[in-house]
Amino acid sequence: MSTSITQQFDLLRLELATKAKSGLDFILAASVVWAAITLIWFTALPAPTKGFITFFLGALTLPLAWVLSKLLRTTWALPHNPLQPLGLVLNFAQLFYFPFLIFMYMRYPQHFIMTYGIITGAHFFPYAWLYRATPYALAAGFISVGSLVLGMRLAPEHLYLIPAFLTAALLLLAGLLLVAHRRHHLAYATATAR
Repeated sequence: MSTSITQQFDLLRLELATKAKSGLDFILAASVVWAAITLIWFTALPAPTKGFITFFLGALTLPLAWVLSKLLRTTWALPHNPLQPLGLVLNFAQLFYFPFLIFMYMRYPQHFIMTYGIITGAHFFPYAWLYRATPYALAAGFISVGSLVLGMRLAPEHLYLIPAFLTAALLLLAGLLLVAHRRHHLAYATATAR
């Protein structure tokens, strides 16, 4: 690719990262949802019931992200930017992991929450490239490995610590994305002022 095409492509990614605030609304929504999931897994309900409720709570992420986008003034639609739909496509790509998640729910319900945590963490990795935000790559590894380690070590009555770990990790990711947003905003303002 020629330098001008590469620069144009990088500017499209920078615009997306700046105006979408690197998906901060989704991360904050996921933090709230995982906090609610923590409360469910803290109860004495059987693991299959907790897993069933968790499926429905997870579905609240998208509408909650939409509400937060209004409060945070993030932009979901940039019709002139051909990369804009990629963020949503990457988000929905995790739905293709759901057959595995359903298998875990039906056969090994005590490992369901660990599996959901691993999938949640792993799906962040491509956002590191899309939003030019290394925290996404770090979070992908940290959340996935952390969920696995906790799932392998925790007694069944302490599995609520997995969604609590995800809640904390997502809040940390949100803080790091806020720092990245400030850098992106400045870089975008400089690049578009030329």
